[in-house]
Amino acid sequence: MEKLIIGSHVSFNKADQLIGSVKEAISYGATTFMFYTGAPQNTARYPIEDVKTKEALKLMQENDIDINDVVIHAPYIINLANAANKDFGVSFLRQELSRAKELGINKVVLHPGSHVGIGVEAGIQNIADCLNLVPESKDVMICLETMAGKGSEIASKLEELKKIMDLVEYPLYVCIDTCHLNDAGYEMSNFDKFLETFDDIIGIDKIKCVHINDSMNPIASHKDRHANIGFGTIGFDNLIKVIYHDKLKDVPKILETPYTSLSGERLYPPYKFEIEMIRNKKFDEKLIEKIESYYK
Repeated sequence: MEKLIIGSHVSFNKADQLIGSVKEAISYGATTFMFYTGAPQNTARYPIEDVKTKEALKLMQENDIDINDVVIHAPYIINLANAANKDFGVSFLRQELSRAKELGINKVVLHPGSHVGIGVEAGIQNIADCLNLVPESKDVMICLETMAGKGSEIASKLEELKKIMDLVEYPLYVCIDTCHLNDAGYEMSNFDKFLETFDDIIGIDKIKCVHINDSMNPIASHKDRHANIGFGTIGFDNLIKVIYHDKLKDVPKILETPYTSLSGERLYPPYKFEIEMIRNKKFDEKLIEKIESYYK
């Protein structure tokens, strides 16, 4: 039976670092995971401890998690499309890429940025100019994420991603996000057609990560509100087709679905049960009840 490369966002804290991330992923039954190397909303970072990284790598090998499938997400506060933050964005992205290399992880997902009023074309040029100031790393791939088009976000259209990639002097790659694609106007109910379009514009070989999320909003809403798998407008069956698509079988799939509960008193991670549901290929309408019962 072919290995399903499926996981979720997990934590990465100062005390446990990568060991804690791996243990959390294992508890969900995952075969990969994604994390921030520090808080996504600030610049606070602490040194990577090599001893903990080595222990984490050993634990990954023992649990059939390939480090080449693991993903780091760059912090949201990097906005390369905004020229006013150019020096900060370039410097911080360099730091994040260096931390990824230190951890031995070769994929970093990056939100391209928001043009904040200067226009899409100027924003695209700023992104490319900034990325050209970030040295190419043979060890770490930058994966630009497809966006929903909320506010002045760039890269809700594949053509915008392509323009950025053409302007940068070294290879860039792509992380597609099902919720973002839906909210941007792409039909996830006809994923084969989307992949054909993607291949014509960019090339399927550039897809190195897939964020699997349902959406709270209708297609082309430009809202970006994630829903639990099968509880949104994309639907369970359509997401299963994405996850098990033969052309993406070697690409890691990462859940970024919201913590949830029935009572609302405390929110719980859904990933253990969503991954189980995905493996069974059968939607469980009692998912939220199961999650709350398990964690209470």
